[in-house]
Amino acid sequence: MTELPDRRLLLVHAHPDDESINNGATMAKYAAEGAHVTLVTCTLGEEGEVIPPELAHLAPDREDGLGPYRIGELTAAMKELGVTDHRFLGGPGRFRDSGMMGVEQNRRPGAFWSADIDEAAAYVVEVIREVRPQVLVTYDPHGGYGHPDHIQAHRVAVRAAELAAEDAFRRDLGDPWEIVKTYWNRVPQSVAENGFARLREALPELPFTESAAIDDVPGVVDDAVITTEIDGTAYAAAKAAAMRAHATQIEVAEPWFVLSNQLAQPLFTTEYYELVDGERPQGRRETDLFEGIQRVEAGVR
Repeated sequence: MTELPDRRLLLVHAHPDDESINNGATMAKYAAEGAHVTLVTCTLGEEGEVIPPELAHLAPDREDGLGPYRIGELTAAMKELGVTDHRFLGGPGRFRDSGMMGVEQNRRPGAFWSADIDEAAAYVVEVIREVRPQVLVTYDPHGGYGHPDHIQAHRVAVRAAELAAEDAFRRDLGDPWEIVKTYWNRVPQSVAENGFARLREALPELPFTESAAIDDVPGVVDDAVITTEIDGTAYAAAKAAAMRAHATQIEVAEPWFVLSNQLAQPLFTTEYYELVDGERPQGRRETDLFEGIQRVEAGVR
């Protein structure tokens, strides 16, 4: 078995681009520091809207070529972040983008939203048992903002962490492994408010004409919920470049960006998390996802 670095981080995301928006600075930081960073992306994002007019033919209601194109975008984004271990759940195209909640695409054969949880989770179990991550990052049970694929990614990731630790489950997928810490992606309310206040001041000078609202940002919660903040300031350029690589979905004008709705949002380079499984810090925020890991692995709890 190939020897792995001491620190190993697994992220489970729904579509290409979610990882760069939510965790780009975190991923770049840990990759640069020598940690093993693994990304599992659950769909190809086939149902996404296409921003550049010259690529409009890729849309699902035209050539339906967006999914394969986004494989290339994700590869380019991971190169910007220095992440070399990125995979699609069950292989590229195994599960299809389900579209927004309540649309016909939710029920299509192969849609991620309609996938059997344990079947999909088994693919993540195999990854967990191979790379043995101590830390898992994914969405909250609401998927951050209610998208069916984000909700399903949460369910699959959490179930996979449970199954990977079970001695009796699918030993053909490797030896059992227990993840020590699980985090949900978050944004503190105060950070979102400050970011949008700065955006409103800057908007007249930007190529974007309208601002999004705080409610458009996934995972915004009361500041007291935040357990962990990762200062990714040194990796701001890498995060922006990774987001820019997802050109069918994102336009970037640092430190702002828009999605296909053309509503500007702040590009956050300090990234925030809620620790939901693991020893929570008391009276302070962690500044390292791996805090306490070495003590735990050494049997000191």
